Amino acid sequence: MYYTINDNTYYVRTIGEGEPLVMLHGFTGASTTWKDVIEYLSGYRLVLIDLPGHGQTEINNLTDMRQACVELNQLFLEIGLKQFNLLGYSMGGRMSLVYTSMYPETVSSLILVGASPGLQGADRNKRKEQDEKLANFIIESGMESFVDYWESLSLFKTQLNLSIEKRNEIRAERLSQQAEGLALSLRTMGTGHQPNLWPDLAKINPPVLLIVGEFDEKFVKINEEMVKNLRNAKMDIVDETGHAVYVESPRIFGKIVSRFLNHT
Repeated sequence: MYYTINDNTYYVRTIGEGEPLVMLHGFTGASTTWKDVIEYLSGYRLVLIDLPGHGQTEINNLTDMRQACVELNQLFLEIGLKQFNLLGYSMGGRMSLVYTSMYPETVSSLILVGASPGLQGADRNKRKEQDEKLANFIIESGMESFVDYWESLSLFKTQLNLSIEKRNEIRAERLSQQAEGLALSLRTMGTGHQPNLWPDLAKINPPVLLIVGEFDEKFVKINEEMVKNLRNAKMDIVDETGHAVYVESPRIFGKIVSRFLNHT
């Protein structure tokens, strides 16, 4: 279904019945990205959203991640979600963390997959410049050249172990995006534009589960620091898995998420 919030139209898929679990995908993903884990999350009402710049969501006006979170909150109210579990992967995880910091009373529990609380100082400015260069590259070179580059990143090297069918499926999802949409996402919700939430982690009240893949070394280190700063958090490292845990180990991912939700 489509929901118009201010000048923007968000695409939302709802699957199943039960306690609500909102799921926010990563950069170059969409609501379809979760299809391999849906069967392992039966018993929950899954609310899958195409984030700004992705999938079937149409954005005409967006300034930053906080505005996107304000609109998500309006969207949830329109859907009838006053309180829910929130799960986000990578970009969607960063957005979930910002959203929870803004609307803590709406989040029953928070699950972050390969996410971070942002950057500080010079690192943040440097990342803004990198995000802008990548946005320009996408617009100037087109989606196929960008996807070739994106797939070559060390962040996704473990996906080479997936079947050719699965890799083609992931590539097709990436290629289905619009260049202008991805550029907008980088310029408004990229890591360099994300608010630095490191100082605010201790204020996050809901139970938090941090999920990272064993081979995703950068994010293992980040999440080890996060779990020390959060008030009520646990961390689960999935063996022999990279950044996109839900893609590489969907059954294990589903079990970890279900176990956490059943005990919170």
